[in-house]
Amino acid sequence: MLNQNLKTLRNAKGLSQEELAIRLNVVRQTISKWEKGLSVPDADLLIRIAEIFEVPVGELLGANIESQSEQEINIVAEQLSRINEQLAIKNRRARRIWKTILIIFGSFILLNILLIVFGFAAFQTESKEGVTEVIINEKIQE
Repeated sequence: MLNQNLKTLRNAKGLSQEELAIRLNVVRQTISKWEKGLSVPDADLLIRIAEIFEVPVGELLGANIESQSEQEINIVAEQLSRINEQLAIKNRRARRIWKTILIIFGSFILLNILLIVFGFAAFQTESKEGVTEVIINEKIQE
């Protein structure tokens, strides 16, 4: 449904796959995959596509329920399910990336704190040794 509707609406607007791809900030091959039914756009892109073609998202997905058979309704439901699955994968990936960034950033901060503490401790030890040497040298000279 989506693949046929997308191609029909794109042709009706007089847009090439390349022009639609530019408007959506995707590559032309992505549009081709959508039109062949090999993949489906995520929810955000579906909304943008519907806005470009000036149709509701439901119509883009072929959701004219009154005139559709049960099989066509199941196809639409399957497409929505795939879209939701892709969106969930995208969200998990984004959370994983942010978690990794936070761990790296936290490790960097912890490392810097440890370096500061050890540097301060080494400076204190060096200072104490220097004071001890001065006292010993003064006593030797007396």
